[in-house]
Amino acid sequence: MPQMPKINYQLELDKTLRHLTEQQWHPRLLLHACCAPCSSYVLEYLTQYFDITVFFYNPNISPEAEYRHRVEELQRLIREMCPSVAFLEGNYEPQRFYEMAKGLEKEPERGERCHRCYRLRLTESAIAAKEGGFDYFTTTLSISPQKDSAVLNRIGAEVSSLVGVPYLFSDFKKRGGYQRSIQLSAQYSLYRQNFCGCSFSRNAAAPAVTPPDSHTQA
Repeated sequence: MPQMPKINYQLELDKTLRHLTEQQWHPRLLLHACCAPCSSYVLEYLTQYFDITVFFYNPNISPEAEYRHRVEELQRLIREMCPSVAFLEGNYEPQRFYEMAKGLEKEPERGERCHRCYRLRLTESAIAAKEGGFDYFTTTLSISPQKDSAVLNRIGAEVSSLVGVPYLFSDFKKRGGYQRSIQLSAQYSLYRQNFCGCSFSRNAAAPAVTPPDSHTQA
């Protein structure tokens, strides 16, 4: 069976941004965010093109102290870096994540459990975008070298079709995006965790995670 051609999602984003510029349109974007470091470059990049609301829906994050620390760091980043950006926090529903992960506890990182987690968060983001009258939704997740942008964008497209809000295709790690997020994290003294948020990734992370009450640039 022939392989499907690989899509460069940075080029897809370029096309969208050119269209917006040509049309002199500044649409409303609901930006799902997992943490402040991943959001930093994406906000720096996209605020010139969109009216952004950051949406924090991450039921995978545990324990709750870690979840709350990430919320506070993201809110601080917005205040200090781009105060025109709005912030919306979704419900904290860890039981929903664990129900979704049943039977997949031993899956490796980047496997089916992670893909279902992406779908859970992107679906909730699309629903929030629909209810809020947003023109687009997307996620900061693709900035991580540990996240498969092809999987994220495929799920985003599927969710978009079901909910009825356009998904902004992207691969934010491209063109030095991840490296720029590290620079901005240092500039704003952001807490940088070394696991995605769930207990499974925390157990797999090494070395030990820095406690939530301290900052690190690692």
